[in-house]
Amino acid sequence: MRIVVLGRGAAGKSTLAARLGALSGLPVIELDAHFWSPSLRPLPPERWARVQADLVAGAAWVIDGDLGPYDVLDVRLRVADLVVVLDFPLWRCAWRALRRSRENVAFWRWLVGYRRHSLPVVLAAVDRYAGQADLHILRSPHAVEEFLASYG
Repeated sequence: MRIVVLGRGAAGKSTLAARLGALSGLPVIELDAHFWSPSLRPLPPERWARVQADLVAGAAWVIDGDLGPYDVLDVRLRVADLVVVLDFPLWRCAWRALRRSRENVAFWRWLVGYRRHSLPVVLAAVDRYAGQADLHILRSPHAVEEFLASYG
């Protein structure tokens, strides 16, 4: 099983991925750890695609991350069996991001404009590259709990 978790910043992608990994026994790959350099410079798209190709070569995993305008989604979506998109309201994600208090201006622009700009791109990529995968769009913590209960 290959599971991709996407969504707005601070929606809880890493937490959901960890919980899915614990339920399934699958290894969890957090994309942020492979994408961002210590100076927080994004990888060029060609290099990011190569890094992801190595990451998704395994037979089974849970991979979380949504890198907005820097992302190359097709690499992981082409091999996904299950795609989970966290589409939580802006207020919930902004509150969580404020509690982390380590985000920059580019992150806040992405967070605020996610539903208008990024989500349509994500959903189009899922439709184009992961048509064979099951898609779950979860819009609240309650929906996440219901999904996990049905998954486990």
